[in-house]
Amino acid sequence: MHRDKSVTTVLGHFIDGRHVAGGDRFQPIFDPATGLSSKSVALADKLTVEQAIASAQAAFPAWRNTPPLKRARVLSRMKTLLEENADKLCALITAEHGKVQSDAMGEIIRGIENVEFASYAPQLLKGEHSKNVGPAIDSWSEFQALGVCSGITPFNFPVMVSLWMWPMAVACGNTFVLKPAERTPSSTLFVAELALEAGLPPGVLNVVNGDKEAVDTLLTDSRVKAISFVGSTAIAEYIYSTGCAHGKRVQALGGAKNFAVVMPDADIPNAVSALMGAAYGSCGERCMAIPLVVAIGNEAGDAVVEGLKAEIAKMKVGPGSDDTNDMGPLVTRPHFEKVRSYVDAGVASGAKLVVDGRNVKVEGHEGGYYLGPCLFDHVTPEMSIYKDEIFGPVLGVIRAASLEEAMQMIDAHEYGNGTCIFTRDGEAARFFSDNIQVGMVGVNVPLPVPVAYHSFGGWKRSLFGDLHAYGPDSVRFYTKRKTITQRWPSAGIREGVMFSFPSNR
Repeated sequence: MHRDKSVTTVLGHFIDGRHVAGGDRFQPIFDPATGLSSKSVALADKLTVEQAIASAQAAFPAWRNTPPLKRARVLSRMKTLLEENADKLCALITAEHGKVQSDAMGEIIRGIENVEFASYAPQLLKGEHSKNVGPAIDSWSEFQALGVCSGITPFNFPVMVSLWMWPMAVACGNTFVLKPAERTPSSTLFVAELALEAGLPPGVLNVVNGDKEAVDTLLTDSRVKAISFVGSTAIAEYIYSTGCAHGKRVQALGGAKNFAVVMPDADIPNAVSALMGAAYGSCGERCMAIPLVVAIGNEAGDAVVEGLKAEIAKMKVGPGSDDTNDMGPLVTRPHFEKVRSYVDAGVASGAKLVVDGRNVKVEGHEGGYYLGPCLFDHVTPEMSIYKDEIFGPVLGVIRAASLEEAMQMIDAHEYGNGTCIFTRDGEAARFFSDNIQVGMVGVNVPLPVPVAYHSFGGWKRSLFGDLHAYGPDSVRFYTKRKTITQRWPSAGIREGVMFSFPSNR
């Protein structure tokens, strides 16, 4: 779409260490709290993306040969700048995503932890060495940079998810082209400015804003060697198949439908408190959110529903800029309509709507995209609110007769991102953790998101690719192993012809 004349600020791209325009298409950016727009973002055309790739390619040789410790020191300075500018980043995230600022701060802290981990990269890049694998023969491995890498990030964590990607990529000696979600670009552009201030040379990190044209250029350009993606499963599958078809290394994290199991012996009040944050934090716009609770037995089910109903009544919904609010708006008007339609569908399919958030009004913010917390009981597997990733503040309770029945439901679902169990029974927790077909498991922890020195990723249709995001897997993703075998014959000794491996002598 073309630029709205009433919009006062136009955001462009960050290429070769400076802000640039690019493309003749523009998309308005709305404040979800008000429904108003005061800025727009330029959507990069193919030439603009190619300019960013060329900048990254030109910067690669010098950056690849920069000692790892010097690269790490840039990231150490980056960590300090992120901490110093955390409040500004919070405000930028809230203004475009809508989440309350305490939630935005949590996002930034987790992102900073990934920058900190990336600054330890010299230790992780050392490789392996074996002396005398044969007569006077030594062998070792090295982890070498790939070249130009790229990341495509979602709207819901514009700072954190990008910090999953480019810091480790550049720590490993690569250069990077980042394409953030066009709905929430401001914080990403500001982070790129901070990276330059931290000492990252121009061209090592570039940011292009755009839509499918930008994505397809990154996917098909032979200069891009690896692509990381976080978003919906349909797009993740497209990114994976297209990128692989063009010879790229790809990790594509897709959607989720995360189940929480509440056992009869669980501490119900604590479980309810945990589920409230997991279901309604960030307005449910998290791939690790809990949208389904499987209560084992009607007694546990009734207690969970009553506890959730009481806690929801205490919630305050309003603009994310007011941190006395518990939940802000959804990100866009179309997404608001989509989530609301799922609530309508749940009612039509026979689920019991215990708490209806469809009529929430926020005084002074009537144009905002507010949907209050919704709670369903007696959800069943054939319902769309059970099957689909809703990505909103909609929580459904399912009744099951046993842990085995609950696990069968979870394993049968197409997604396998995260899950959790609430119980006091160690045997049940161990059985669940060992056998459930899900990539990230919590025991009395509703959002089992790994810390920065572990890796993040689900199973089944929640992840396309072999390596998970950040942590140890990120070093393997952003490098290629080279093994070198070396022999220096003794001076003056002439050797005969050999027809076997020299290490077998």
